[in-house]
Amino acid sequence: MGSGAVEGRLAGLGLTLPEVAAPLASYVPAVCTGPYVYTSGQLPLVDGKLGVTGKVGAEVTSEEAKELARTCALNALAAVKSVVGDLDRVVRVVKVVGFVASAPDFTGQPGVVNGASELLGEALGDAGVHARSAVGVAVLPLDAPVEVEIQVEVAD
Repeated sequence: MGSGAVEGRLAGLGLTLPEVAAPLASYVPAVCTGPYVYTSGQLPLVDGKLGVTGKVGAEVTSEEAKELARTCALNALAAVKSVVGDLDRVVRVVKVVGFVASAPDFTGQPGVVNGASELLGEALGDAGVHARSAVGVAVLPLDAPVEVEIQVEVAD
């Protein structure tokens, strides 16, 4: 349970894995089944708090939301580590799903979710390349602007 190459790359970006956020309801942050880890949706919590709330395209800019998606991905990596012990076991990110609380006329969800995709690529290199969905929604828990979940394949 140490820090390896992935966490070293994160450190090079000035990032450290946060503590895994406590669930808001009846679920766990991540589940490992076979060679896969599925995370629950991760909000852009920092020290257990949302720094920004509201809809993207209204109270929150696309640029702010992209940074928040990056934070969601970092939280998702922390959730993965919590069940596998070492992020260097990640063979690849299989799928990313990003939810963007959107103003009615906002259509830039893919650009927002790029924040998560780019962070995963920076942290995991080629293993961070993934399939993805970017979905606009009316509202997210705690009025968060963005939520991200990931599925990863891990080695034994």
